[in-house]
Amino acid sequence: MHEVMNDSTSGRTGDDEIWAAIDLQRRRTADLLAGLSGEQWEHPSLCEGWRVRDVAAHLTLQQMGPVEALRSALRHPGGLNHVIRESARERARRPVDELVAGIRSSAGSRRTNVGMTNLETLIDILVHGQDIAVPLGLELAVPPEAAAVAAERVRSTSGTGKARVFRGLPLEGFRLRATDVSWETGEGPEISGPIAALLLLLTGRRAGLDRLAGEGAETLRRQLAAA
Repeated sequence: MHEVMNDSTSGRTGDDEIWAAIDLQRRRTADLLAGLSGEQWEHPSLCEGWRVRDVAAHLTLQQMGPVEALRSALRHPGGLNHVIRESARERARRPVDELVAGIRSSAGSRRTNVGMTNLETLIDILVHGQDIAVPLGLELAVPPEAAAVAAERVRSTSGTGKARVFRGLPLEGFRLRATDVSWETGEGPEISGPIAALLLLLTGRRAGLDRLAGEGAETLRRQLAAA
């Protein structure tokens, strides 16, 4: 059902495929950002309280070394989410050309954040690229096979330290089925559509619902509207 890509982090072939998808999406995201106007850089992203500029800055932080990461944590004492948010806002003060260059130059790097794997890096670039593109009404292509691996990782790590930062949506009791790649999970009324939209849903982004259909999608919309 999920055999669209070898998602083992221990197999060399799987690692190479995952990093290739990460590099592709880094370049695509940099290309999209390079074409934005000043107004678009200041537009709210899907991440509450974050502008497009802040999300782009966050994507450059993947390349921070341990010493720089420790210094950032000391400058912004608090919980992990606070450190991440404030570090991104601090980096966002840099010129946009520098932010674009930082994302573009990260293609080819296999550095991961402490305690994370390349699967979390994959989720980060796939989802945050959509956090930028969707509210701007722009299309940022997502490789379906890579998105399926990311979706499976999010599903399998739900409730752990690697789970999404967004508050989870009530997806228990629904069947999620991708229409552009072989991937599905859960039981119940069906929510179906592109795997990229399902990945947004799994990571707590309601915007994913706009591209999803089925009895389950209608039920979830009603539940969220009533909440």
